[in-house]
Amino acid sequence: MSDSQSRGRGLRRIVAVAAVAAVTLGLAACGSDDTPDTATGEANSSDTRTVETSRGEITVPAEPQRIAVLSAGLAGYLFTLDAPIAITDTRLLGVTNLDGGFPPQWAEKAEAQGTEELPAGETLNIEAIALAEPDLIIGGGQGFSAVLAEEAYDQLAAIAPTVLIPSSVNTWQGELEAVADAAGESDKVDGLLEAYEDKVAEVKESITVPGAPVAYFLSLATDEPAFIPPTAALPELLASVGFEADDVMTKANNPELYGSGDSFIISNELLTQVGDAPVMFVVPVAGRSLEQLQQDPLYTSLPAFAENQVYELPATSYRPDYDGVMGTLDLVEETFAQ
Repeated sequence: MSDSQSRGRGLRRIVAVAAVAAVTLGLAACGSDDTPDTATGEANSSDTRTVETSRGEITVPAEPQRIAVLSAGLAGYLFTLDAPIAITDTRLLGVTNLDGGFPPQWAEKAEAQGTEELPAGETLNIEAIALAEPDLIIGGGQGFSAVLAEEAYDQLAAIAPTVLIPSSVNTWQGELEAVADAAGESDKVDGLLEAYEDKVAEVKESITVPGAPVAYFLSLATDEPAFIPPTAALPELLASVGFEADDVMTKANNPELYGSGDSFIISNELLTQVGDAPVMFVVPVAGRSLEQLQQDPLYTSLPAFAENQVYELPATSYRPDYDGVMGTLDLVEETFAQ
């Protein structure tokens, strides 16, 4: 690295630290529409574009070079798009936790890019984000990390242009398009969606569905019985290749959906009523595996368990990103090949 490059990087680090100090002291934060170019210190309209968000139009780099990602659930899309990620959250539901480490499905890409891990906690680590010197911040989506990003928006916008994907965007296709738009990678989306459609057609043609309808059981750390409603991402994905989802909502007396609306918990007493489908998928999300559930008399009496028509899917199939979708289709094709 030359002396001038070293001085430039040092200057940017000073600017980043100063941004943290300003936020901490409660000074007026500059809006992301007026964020200067991190290399030159002044805005350059030819190198920027606008993105429509729930907070209005945000001016972002036309070709960002250092993206901070505040949700591991969104990072997978960006790695698929080959976007440059400087730092990212690593907490992926059912896959990783507070111990750190990249989720296996994109660990190699993160290490190849030199991506840093965003330290996990009950609040966002604003200092770590600033010190990563991002020129764009992307957050939002589903889960706890999205809440943290909303709460810290003004602090984030003082560091770099910040785009938060609304929780109302609750399909993987919608998230892919929104993230690609924010990162300036929208030209790659059509090709990815075409590959997905081709995969769906291939799987639908090559498998034999074992029966219908199908229930989707979510295995939680609390050991409370939980199910995934037919309108959630996983049942809709497998419906596209021929798996008819059971109406577990009606059987459970239309319970309140949890969090992002993609699960609900029932009592043990309702399990035989709600879980009576002839075929079942079990998705362990920090809970017991299918093998462990098969040792529990509470579950062995269910029709799918009794007839050996219950199958396990990975946690990445529950709220899948693009790679999670394609990986789930690969597994279904392998499991139910004619």
